[in-house]
Parts: sequence; C-alpha cells; structure tokens
Amino acid sequence: MDAPGSFRAQQRFSDPMAPVPAEWTAPTPPEGAPPVVTADPAPYLDLSTVALLGNASRGPSAGWRKWLYWGSGRLIDVGESPKVIRRNALVAQVQRPLRDCYRIAMLSQKGGVGKTTITATLGATFATTRGDRVIAVDANPDRGTLSQKVPLETPATVRHLLRDAEGIAAYSDVRQYTSQGPSRLEVLASESDPAVSEAFSAADYCRAVDVLERFYSVVLTDCGTGMLHSAMSGVIDKADVLVVISSGSVDGARSASATLDWLDAHGHGDMVGNSIAVINGVRRGARKGAGKGTAKVDLNKVVDHFARRCRAVCQVPFDPHLEEGAEISLDRLRADTRESLLELAAAVADGFPGARRTDPVG
Repeated sequence: MDAPGSFRAQQRFSDPMAPVPAEWTAPTPPEGAPPVVTADPAPYLDLSTVALLGNASRGPSAGWRKWLYWGSGRLIDVGESPKVIRRNALVAQVQRPLRDCYRIAMLSQKGGVGKTTITATLGATFATTRGDRVIAVDANPDRGTLSQKVPLETPATVRHLLRDAEGIAAYSDVRQYTSQGPSRLEVLASESDPAVSEAFSAADYCRAVDVLERFYSVVLTDCGTGMLHSAMSGVIDKADVLVVISSGSVDGARSASATLDWLDAHGHGDMVGNSIAVINGVRRGARKGAGKGTAKVDLNKVVDHFARRCRAVCQVPFDPHLEEGAEISLDRLRADTRESLLELAAAVADGFPGARRTDPVG
C-alpha cells in the first residue's frame, strides 16, 4: 500500500480513475541548465579526526604487553590484558550518566563495622571516577565522624545549611557549608552536640536533601546505628538504594542480616531485594576472597547468605590506611582495595535509572 504522502497516493485520492504511473522520476532539466547539486548531509565528515589521523593505537597500558609494544618499536600490539579490560568496563559502568540526583543510604545496626569508612571511600571513588559533583551527608545522631575523613574546611554543619536554606540559590552558596577532600568528594558534617543532633527529624533530613539534590548528582548518607532514630524514616523514603555494611565477624553478619529483617518487617521488602551488602574487612588478615578470616568465619557462607537476599554482594579487604581512622586518600590504599571499591561503585551504578543490568565482571 502506498504511503499517504507519496505521489502515487496523492494522484489516486485526487482522481480515482486516473492511471497510476509505474514509478515517479524527477523531471529532466532543460538543455543548458546548470546541474542540480545535492547538499552533503554531513559535509565535515571527511575532516574528522578519525578520517584525517586514523584510529591511532596507544598500545597496552600496563604489564609485559606494554613493554613488548614499545620494545618492538610499536610493531607488536597484543592488546590490553583481561584485567585492564575488566577495569575499563567497571569504570564505564560507574560513569553512566545521571539525569537526576541518585541517593544512597549507608546502613548498619552495629557500630565498628566501618560504615563511615565505606561511605567516605565509596563517595571518593564516585567523585574520582565521575566528572560530576558527589556529596556525603553525616546523619549520625551520635556525633558522626564522617567529616574527619576529609580535610576540614568549615565548621558549618547540616543545621547551618537548614537555617540558611531559603537563601541558597547556587552551588557556590552550598559550598560554604561543605568540606572537600582530594578526591573531590564533599562532606556535609553533622552536629557535634548529641543533644542538638537528636532533634534532627525526618522532615529536616528531607529538607536538606531537597537542597543538595539541586546541585549534586550523587548523595550518600551515613546513617546512625539506630533504625528507629527520628531521621531514619526520611532517609529510607528518600533513598534510591540501600547499602548494608557488615564485618566478616559472626555478630557483624547477624546485625547486617537483622537490618534487612527490620526493613522487610516494615514494608521495605522491595528495597531489600535491590540492596547491596558490603562485607568489610575491618580486621587485619581478612583479605578479599579468603575462605576463612582470622576468626575462623567462613566468609564464603556469609557472602552466600547475603547474595540470596540482596541484589549484589561486595567484599572490601582490610587496608592499613583505613585502619588509621584519619583523613582518607585513595592513592594510599592498596591496589586490591581500590579495585574492590570500584566494583562496589559499579554495583551501585548498575541500579541507576535506565541502566541495563549487566555483570561488569563478565
């Protein structure tokens, strides 16, 4: 059937008895007329970088492949190693674009499992890998220590931000209330006075996030250990994903599992299924991938337990730099720690809106 806008269809509709030509052809220009020149739809393609310079290979980036490439005068290129290819895939996943702000809540019912440390290092990994703004909010009612993970640039806290919220119209206004680390991660500190911070309600938290999500692409919230704290309902309602932190110990795993139980029992089963569990090696000797830690805990069974309840499970190994409890620099972390944090960031990014669920490790 002819398209409604075609010449054949127009002729049929105007005169049903008129014969339909076999095919329409453009009229022949009169003799001596200048030829008709059709404009090139992309006249500058022949001046593109690829067209002029070609796909210049820079060769492998590391290992014996790199030395072979340069030692042969750039004649032998065996390509990147599987490890580099995998890391590039993780980086690409972390760099997935975000149209709106993505909010991450970091949870644990037990102290001492490294929740604040994971918040700071995950945020730093996002800030370093992505090109947009990332901020971590300290919502711990018991004198949170998140602000100690970056160089302190201001004594301002979330309370000051809320006090001046109506006057904040630009990113430069927000920046007066945050401290920034070398990774470009910004931190909004909590109140140091527990009596004041206890009054921090769900409505207060939601107001703070409403301000921040206008200027930041990723917002991480370092929650307290109390699931019944007044701000917790606001944290959970605002969160796009929950990250539950556990140590490799028996009590750490039980507490993390109890956190999921509490969420299930209070109508957040969908968020439990989309959550991410982190097994954090807070003790020396607890290395990633080890079947058993120093306390004879079978980490494989811990991972298996959370894998059946959560969307993803990530392990972060013990790192001496993180044990210091001071300001964090990603450059001082061991290579396997940085790799684990990149895997965690990629697992979180796999839940970005519009992201196609894939296995980045292939």
